[in-house]
Parts: sequence; C-alpha cells; structure tokens
Amino acid sequence: MQQIRRPLNMNRLSIGPQLRTTSVLVVHLFLINFNTGQSKLIGSSQPIVATVGDDIILPCHLEPAVDVAAMTLEWTRSDLDPRYVLVLRAGQDLVNTKHLSYRGRTSLFTDELKQGNISLKLSNVKLSDEGKYQCFVPKLNEASFVELVVGAAASPVISIAGIEGDKGGVVLQCESKGWYPEPELLWLDAEGKILSAGPTETVRGPDDLYTVSSRVTVEKRHSNNITCRVQQRNINQIRETQIKFRDDFFNSLSSSAAATVAVSVCLAVCILFILLLVFFLWKIKNKIKSKTPDKNNHATKNLSKSKTQGQVSVKEERESLMTNESVQMKVFNKEEEPKKTKNMDTCLISQSSADTDIIMEVDKYGKYIRLRNQSHEEKTMTGWKLKLQINNKKPLIYTFQSSSILKAGETFTLWIAGHGGAHSSTEQVWFGLKPWNSKDTLQFTLITNNREIPYDPVYVL
Repeated sequence: MQQIRRPLNMNRLSIGPQLRTTSVLVVHLFLINFNTGQSKLIGSSQPIVATVGDDIILPCHLEPAVDVAAMTLEWTRSDLDPRYVLVLRAGQDLVNTKHLSYRGRTSLFTDELKQGNISLKLSNVKLSDEGKYQCFVPKLNEASFVELVVGAAASPVISIAGIEGDKGGVVLQCESKGWYPEPELLWLDAEGKILSAGPTETVRGPDDLYTVSSRVTVEKRHSNNITCRVQQRNINQIRETQIKFRDDFFNSLSSSAAATVAVSVCLAVCILFILLLVFFLWKIKNKIKSKTPDKNNHATKNLSKSKTQGQVSVKEERESLMTNESVQMKVFNKEEEPKKTKNMDTCLISQSSADTDIIMEVDKYGKYIRLRNQSHEEKTMTGWKLKLQINNKKPLIYTFQSSSILKAGETFTLWIAGHGGAHSSTEQVWFGLKPWNSKDTLQFTLITNNREIPYDPVYVL
C-alpha cells in the first residue's frame, strides 16, 4: 500500500509548478486587456483659439497611456469631403487620403505615440480651418472632439481726415483691415474714457476678412492723447494705435482756421470782381460790334453815290430784278472797265451773256450766293455744279445735292459756312468757302447736266 502512494505524491508535486505558471500568464493577459479597455481619449473641453498664420496643437491623448505606435490613427472633420485631416497607419502618413487644404500642414508627435499622445500639429492656420475636429483610434474604438476657432487681427491706422475751423477741432479717421470675426472699434481719451464718435463702417471683403473704420472730432477740451482700439472678444484679440497732439496744436489750429477763412473770402471777392469785369467788357464789345455794320453801310452808300455821278450807264438797267433790300451793280464784259450803278444794299448781280434765265446774286460781305430763276419752269439741280474763281486763283467747286430745287420765279440760296442757312431743297451751306473781301473779283460758272454757263465777273466794292 505504501509503495502505491509514493508515485501519486510524486505526480502531484510535478504538476504544481506548471499550474502556477499558467495562472500567472492568464492573470497578466487579463490585466492587460482590462487596462486597455479602460483607456480613454482626452481632448480639450474648451475651444482652441488661433489667429491666421499661427502654428497650433489640437490636444488628444489616452489615459491611461497605451502604446499606439503600431495602430491606425485618424483626425477628421465631418464637414469636409474627403473628411480626413490626417491618417497614420503603422507609423506611415497616408498623404493621399488627406483633404487637399491640409496637405503639408498636419503631423503627429511620432516619438510620443508610445505614451499615447495623438495630438495634432497644424501649421499656418487659415480661416477655413475653423471647425470641429475628431481624434479617433479605430482599434480601441475611442474618439474625442476638439473645436478650433480661427480669427484674424490687424493694427489700426489713424489719419487726419479734416479740420473743423468753426469748432477749433480736427477730424481723425481710424481704419483697420483684416479682421475675423467682425470686431468693434472704440475711441478713447488719455483716461481710457470712450469718446463719442461717428458710426463704425464695416466692410467684408471677398477673403471673408473685415475692414472697420470710424471718425471722431477732437477738440481742445479733449486730452492730447487719443487712442483707437479695435477688439474681438471671441478670439481675445485687441489692437490699439495712439496719436498725441502738441500742447499748442489747437491754438495754432484756431489761428490758421481764421487765416483760411480770410483768404477764402478774399479769393471769392477777387473771382467775383474778375467775372464782373469780363461781363462789362463783353457788353462793351457787343455794343461796338452792333454799331459797326451801320457805319460801314452808310460809308458804302456815300461812296456809291459819289462814284455813280458822272459815269456812263451801260446797255440796260437791271434794277427791276432786285428787291428793296438789294443793291444793283452793273456787270461788264471782260474787255470793259467796271462801272458801278446805284447801290441800295449789299447785293451784287451777275448775269451771263449765254442764253440762260438764271442770274447770280452775291452778298458783298461774303455771306451768301443766290441763284434766281426768272423762267416759268422749275429746275431740278441734281448733279449741277457751281465753280467760283476769286482773283483768278484756283477755282472752288460746289456740287448741289440731289434734293436741290430751283423753283420758277424763286431763288436758291447757298450760304457761306458760319453765316446761317440750313440744308433744305432751297437752302444749303458751302462748307470750306471763306467770305471774300473788298476789291476781290468773283468769276462764276454754272455747270448743268448738258453745258457750262459762264457769268460776267463781279467786282466787290
């Protein structure tokens, strides 16, 4: 019986150490699994505030710490497509999965992954980076959220916008460009008290950045130090610019304002005096101009009368062809000496030795040329031309328009440019022809559709 029991005791002793080793391994694995299951991802309970251009860190880590170097790690934004800001798998950054706007700007602390630090480094922050980010470890099925608030700030600029001489004050303008979100603008005196100013003008640009500006009138009763403050409380940003005036600034401003007013009054009086002088001279000139033609007409009539006396009349008198407002002048052949007839006005007559019933009436002051139809038939002047040679110089030619009509017993007037007239069937303007002068000789030739009609020369008195 004793021999049988010994082997049993020996077997029991040999199994004991194996059971203890197995138990230790089981407990160790249980503790690892237990600890891993208890780890939580911790982010930030408060929003992370950044300004444009900053380099920031979005916090995220495991507690208790777990080595995640070999795991897949993800940072995402649900409002993006694709939503991935960063994906790390087995230590490799999967760049192709990132949203384009984050490429080259996001990374992790790879040397701290063993301690469970999964914080995201984001460089050169943009306005578009603002949003809610998720830190996620798929293997542990753990996620944490971090909110990023992005702002932009810029220092204001103060300039002098004007001077109010009546109040002895100066108008200051403050402007600040490149803010986000929309800021507020304040004017402060040296003691930090808010000054009463005009409304703040706000403009949002195409880059979503705000520009704010405001004006304030500073008088002598205010302090010499004035501050323009622009602030945005959501991103905890404040920018200030200060301007300081000399102690005697407002005194000199008042004296200079008075001098400016005096100069302005003197300048206004001088301008008024010049205008009156110009008007007075203009009136005198018009009076002289209005009297001159009457004197010339009177002198011309006296001269005509003196020359008419003692002269021999020529072939026939043509006074019946003129109106009461016309002066008749005898026309001579080229071989004859010019002889003058009784003058009553400024019109000179030229007839043709050819067989024609159209006579030429010419204003001696170079205002018009008038063709008179003495027949009982209407004449269409389409294609007709009038050639004028002054003092045997190069002839000038006028072509009548297709609408030109010379009615029976009536006239067609060709006005010299600048002396009246209009475009119609019985009135036209000869552009390019200048008025003739006294003692000029005018030679007309009327070119119709079938012949040329030369006219006797006209001698201008």
